[in-house]
Amino acid sequence: MTLTRLLPTLRRSIPDPIAPERWPAGTRVTTTDVIVGGFSMTRLAERDGTPLAHLAPTPARSPTGGLDVRVRHRGVAVATVREVAVAGGVPLVSIDGESGPLRPDWAEARLIGRVSVAKVVTVSVRFAAGGCHALAQLELPADLAVGDLIAVPIEADRVTISVARPIGPVRLAEPALHG
Repeated sequence: MTLTRLLPTLRRSIPDPIAPERWPAGTRVTTTDVIVGGFSMTRLAERDGTPLAHLAPTPARSPTGGLDVRVRHRGVAVATVREVAVAGGVPLVSIDGESGPLRPDWAEARLIGRVSVAKVVTVSVRFAAGGCHALAQLELPADLAVGDLIAVPIEADRVTISVARPIGPVRLAEPALHG
C-alpha cells in the first residue's frame, strides 16, 4: 500500500509510484504524466490522438542484464476513455484501444493528463470498438470520466520499422516518334 493510496490527496504533489522494471528504461512520472525517452505521453496523445503506442528507443534488457534473445521492446500505450458505466456495482470503462500484438501490463495502468484525488477502485475495461468485454481488471481512480487518458506499459517481441530510401529523380522515357 502506497501513501497515495492511503491519502489520495497526496497525488496533487507526489506521483503514484511505478514498478520501474515494468516500464521502459528511464521512464519518469509526474503527477499528471509519463515521460518516456524524453517524450510526454500526454503531449503525444494531444498531438497524434489515441490510441497510440510509443516504443522506447532501445530494446529491453534480460533479467541477466544482457539483451534478451527475443529482442523485447518496451513502450507505453495511451488510450482515451470513451464510456463509463456501472455493471453489477463495478465501474465498466470502454477505451479506444484495440487488441493486437502488444502485451499491456494492465497492473501498471495509470491516469494521465490530470490529477485525481479520488480513491482507487477496481475497474473493468473493454475496447469501445468491440472485442472482449472483460478485457482487464485495473485499479484506477473512481472518478474516471469520458475523455480521460490511460497509460499502460507494453511489450513487443519484434518491431518492424520501414525506412523509405530516396530513389533520386525519376527519369521518364521519351515518347517514340512515329513517322
